[in-house]
Amino acid sequence: MKVVFMEEVEGTARVGEVKNVADGFARNYLLPRRLAAPATDHYVAIAQARAEKDARRQDRLDDEARAHLLPKMEGRSVTIEVRVGEQGKLFGSVTSRDIAELLQAETGIELEHKQVDLRQPIRDLGAHEVVVKLTRNVHAPVTVNVEPLGGMPEGAAAEGEAVAAEEPVAEEPEPEEEAVAVAEEEAVVEEEAAEEAEAEAEEETETEAVEGGEEES
Repeated sequence: MKVVFMEEVEGTARVGEVKNVADGFARNYLLPRRLAAPATDHYVAIAQARAEKDARRQDRLDDEARAHLLPKMEGRSVTIEVRVGEQGKLFGSVTSRDIAELLQAETGIELEHKQVDLRQPIRDLGAHEVVVKLTRNVHAPVTVNVEPLGGMPEGAAAEGEAVAAEEPVAEEPEPEEEAVAVAEEEAVVEEEAAEEAEAEAEEETETEAVEGGEEES
């Protein structure tokens, strides 16, 4: 069936386009929802008027996006931290919804996940280039950096701990060796003290002998 589209049907046609579609698709979906109409002169004229109005509206949206949204978004780099296992494998993936929520939080621009052109979820660490569709005609490239949560993947941290455990550690003296060293030091001190006491005793004896000789004379 030949129809003219009265509304945009994503992935199929825009307002004002005339196309041949399957009869069942037209009768069961497009016509009941007034998304399209039979391609008569009457409906084609109405659809073209709507298309012109839609084009003017789209131009305004594009101009506003270029002036206010594009400077905030174009060239932006964002970081998403994720849990990873050994060899940097992600637990799960980063989706267009994750990216849209993060960009909205950082820029204040309201985004739907379908505006993030991500053909499949991100499952690898590193930098990934993604296109954000601000409007139908205004797109902004952004960089999504996927990094491990905490800065180091699980497993790598365990490996680092194992390496640290292998590093030599300065040995502390055994308690018995330390006790022997202290005893030897105390013995030296006592010996020096005994020698000093003996020297003082000899000096006192000599002094008494001299004093006694003087008294006899």
